[in-house]
Amino acid sequence: MRQKHFSTLCVCILAMLLTACNQTIPKQALQLSQESMTLRQLQTRSFNTSNEKKLLTSGAGVLQDLGFNIDESETSLGVIVGSKDRDATEAGQIAGAVAMAVLFGVYMPTDKNQKIRASLITRPTGKNKTNLRITLQRVVWNTQGQISKTQSIVEPEIYQEFFSKLSKAVFLEANEI
Repeated sequence: MRQKHFSTLCVCILAMLLTACNQTIPKQALQLSQESMTLRQLQTRSFNTSNEKKLLTSGAGVLQDLGFNIDESETSLGVIVGSKDRDATEAGQIAGAVAMAVLFGVYMPTDKNQKIRASLITRPTGKNKTNLRITLQRVVWNTQGQISKTQSIVEPEIYQEFFSKLSKAVFLEANEI
């Protein structure tokens, strides 16, 4: 009998512990911030076409014109990923590292190179409409081969330049020029 009460007590304690661990997701955790919505609008344009493949082909051409290599392409899913390697050396960082070395005898690593990645994603939104979104990120390595920065690129001019070139490419493709 005593064994039965002990087992019941153990089950009750275990149940209380498990329910104490149950957490709910706050409502605001699933909502996009205003900054996120603004960035998404900057990265997305709508095109008057239902042909996602041609839109992606034009987008891939613009990426290549901008110096990107196409790394992955899955046009049936509406995705293209490209990247390019660039120098990340900044004069201010070099000057700071030299000053630290001279004044304090401390070696300070500086940024050396970076990889910029671009992802194109299409999504049909209507009878003759397709949205195209481009996202740009960069990873920076320092002189010791360690990652010093990973960040999204959010400069509006870069996205405006891409979409300006893409609009021209889509127009030329549509008119077979």
